[in-house]
Amino acid sequence: MGNPLPTMSSELTAVAASHEALRAALKRAASALCENGPPFALAGSYALWAHGAPEPLHDVDFVVAEQDVEAAAATLSKAGFDIRRPPEQWLFKAAMSVDAPAVIDVLHQINRVPVEPSMIQRAARRDVLAVCMPVLSPTEVVLQKLRAVHEHHCDFEPLLLSVRAVREQLDWDLLRRQTVDYPFAEAFLLLCNRLEIG
Repeated sequence: MGNPLPTMSSELTAVAASHEALRAALKRAASALCENGPPFALAGSYALWAHGAPEPLHDVDFVVAEQDVEAAAATLSKAGFDIRRPPEQWLFKAAMSVDAPAVIDVLHQINRVPVEPSMIQRAARRDVLAVCMPVLSPTEVVLQKLRAVHEHHCDFEPLLLSVRAVREQLDWDLLRRQTVDYPFAEAFLLLCNRLEIG
């Protein structure tokens, strides 16, 4: 039987490299947007990480108002990012270089709803990787994630880990009120209740 330690070591090295690349992209993009605009906020799993949740292994998400998409793309392009326009109409992607994978998602719609300037204005400024930037609240991010769960995308595990970590920062009553028409969100919140998370 082979020794599993080298494989485990390789996996840990890959995770560390992924975190390093994502953090570098997050810091460079946020610094550029803070300096040159437009208004933005850190969103998604990295926003939850900034509030104490586990660090994700995938894309960094930022949100900008729908009218600010091109300004955001111009700022990131000047900061050295390669801008990519996927078929989806609700975001663009940015990579650290032309031949690198895209690690930044800039969303101007969430769950088919345009991002309003008021969402960004509600974001509190926090120090993330030594950059003071607007970060969406845990309640805002979890609400967005709950509304995105459906029968073809129903993996509760990563969301459960994040929610457990930030449970004391969440407005549970608001989450329940704002997801009454989302059966998968209702099921998740019931699970949290039964597990005495929230």
